[in-house]
Amino acid sequence: MADLEQPSLTSLGKVGKSSGEIDGMQEPLIDGVGSSENYSVAAAILPFLFPALGGLLYGYDIGATSCALISIESSSLSGISWYDLSSVQIGLTTSGSLYGALIGSVLAFNIADFFGRRRELILAALLYLVGALVTAVAPSFVIMVIGRFVFGIGIGLSMHAAPMYIAETAPTQIRGRLISLKEFFIVLGMVVGYTVGSLLVDMVSGWRYMYGVSSPLSVIMGIGMWWLPASPRWLLLRAIQGKGNMQDLKENAIFCLCRLRGPAIGDSAPAQVDGILDELSSSEETKEASLGEMFHGKCLKALIIGGGLVLFQQITGQPSVLYYAASILESAGFSGASDATRVSILVGLLKLIMTAVAVLVVDKVGRRPLLLGGVSGIVISLFLLGSYYIYLGDVPAVAVIALLLYVGCYQLSFGPIGWLMISEIFPLRVRGRGLSIAVLVNFGANAIVTFSFSPLKALLGAGVLFYGFGVIAVLSLLFIFFFIPETKGLSLEEIEAKLL
Repeated sequence: MADLEQPSLTSLGKVGKSSGEIDGMQEPLIDGVGSSENYSVAAAILPFLFPALGGLLYGYDIGATSCALISIESSSLSGISWYDLSSVQIGLTTSGSLYGALIGSVLAFNIADFFGRRRELILAALLYLVGALVTAVAPSFVIMVIGRFVFGIGIGLSMHAAPMYIAETAPTQIRGRLISLKEFFIVLGMVVGYTVGSLLVDMVSGWRYMYGVSSPLSVIMGIGMWWLPASPRWLLLRAIQGKGNMQDLKENAIFCLCRLRGPAIGDSAPAQVDGILDELSSSEETKEASLGEMFHGKCLKALIIGGGLVLFQQITGQPSVLYYAASILESAGFSGASDATRVSILVGLLKLIMTAVAVLVVDKVGRRPLLLGGVSGIVISLFLLGSYYIYLGDVPAVAVIALLLYVGCYQLSFGPIGWLMISEIFPLRVRGRGLSIAVLVNFGANAIVTFSFSPLKALLGAGVLFYGFGVIAVLSLLFIFFFIPETKGLSLEEIEAKLL
C-alpha cells in the first residue's frame, strides 16, 4: 500500500490558509459538520487500538521495571555478575526510560509536523522494539541503560503522537471516550507488567524476559500503524501550507477519511474536505508555527490550559503517592517483601476500574465535572495522608483509605482528562508543537517530583510533604475552576474557534 503521508513533491503554491488560524470559525473535517456525523464503530476501533498500544507499552514498562529491579539485584536469580547495583545505578535503571522520554518529547517538537502523526508512531514502535531487545540481551549495565533510554525515546514520541492521531481521527461523539481509553491502556499495561513480573520474578534472568515480552507488541503496533491511513487533518495542513500537490493531498484526505469512517460515511467525504478547504482559503496564515508563536495570543492560552493541567497532574504528588504505596500498605499489615507484587497488581486493578468509569462517562458528564470532583477527592486524600503520618500513626486504616481514594480520584480526573485536554485544546497549525511542549512538561515534572521526593521526605517528613501536595492540589482545583473550559460535544475546530 502506498504511503499516504508522503505528499507530492510538486507544489501548487500556497493555495489556502492554515487551519491553525484562531481568529475565525472553521468547519470540522473528520468531526463532521455540526454536532453529529455518521461513522462505523467497527471502522473506528483500529485507528484507536494501534496508537493506544503505545500507551500500553509505556504502562507495561512501569509495571515490569518495578519487578525487574528485584530480579536484577538478586545474586541467585539475576544471572549476571554485575547484580550489586549502587543507588545511582538503580536510579538510572528506573529512570532511564524517563530520560529517553524527555528527549523524545524534544525531538517531537521538531519532527512532528514534518513526519506526521502516523509516521511518528511507526518510529516510536521501532524504538520500542529496539529498546526492549537491547535491554533484554544486555551483557553489561551500560548497555542495559542504553536500551532503557532508547525505549524511553519511543515513549516520548508515542505519548506525543498517539493522542493527536486519535483526536484527529475519532468521531466527535466518542472522541473523549477514545482518548480517555488510551489512559485505560496505560494502566492496563501497568497491570500486565506487574502480573508478568510477578510470574517471572523467581526465574533465573527473569528480568530479561520481562523486558523482552514487550517486543511482539511493538511489532504489532508498527505493522498496525503502517496499515492505518494518515490523519486527514494533517494531510490538509500540508496542502494549505503549500507542502505538496493540492489535488493529490486532497484525494488522499478523502480516501483516508473514508477508511476511518467506514461505509457509514457514504458519499459525504468529498463534501467535508471541500468544506474545510473553502473555510481555510479565507484564513490569513499558511506558514508553520514557530516556537515564539506558542507564547502569544490564543496559542499561549491553549498552552496555559494544556501545560498547566499536565503540570498539576504531576506536582500534586502522583509519582510520590504511588512510590510510597508499598510502605503505606506495609504499615497496614502487608509484608513488604512477599506481598509487594501482589499488592501492586491490586492497586493497578483499582486504577483500571476507575479509569474505565471515566472512559464511560467522560462524553456524557463532561471534562470539568470529572476534574473538579476527582481533584476534590485528591485534596481530601492528601490531607488524610499528611494527618496519618503526623497525628494518626496508630490508625493505619486511614492511610489505606487515603491511598485508595487518591488512586481512584486520580484515575477519574487527572489521569485520563489530562491527556484528553492536551490533545483537544491546541489549534491544528500548532498542535504538533504544542502537544510536544505539554508532553515535555509532563515528563519533566514527573522526573522532578520523583527525584525530589526522598530528599524532601528526609528534610520535612512524610506528613508535611503530603500536606504540601495537598496545598498544591487546592491550587490545581482553583486553576481548573477558572481556566479549564468544557470541550464536551465540540469538534476540534469548534474548540479552536469558541474557547480560545
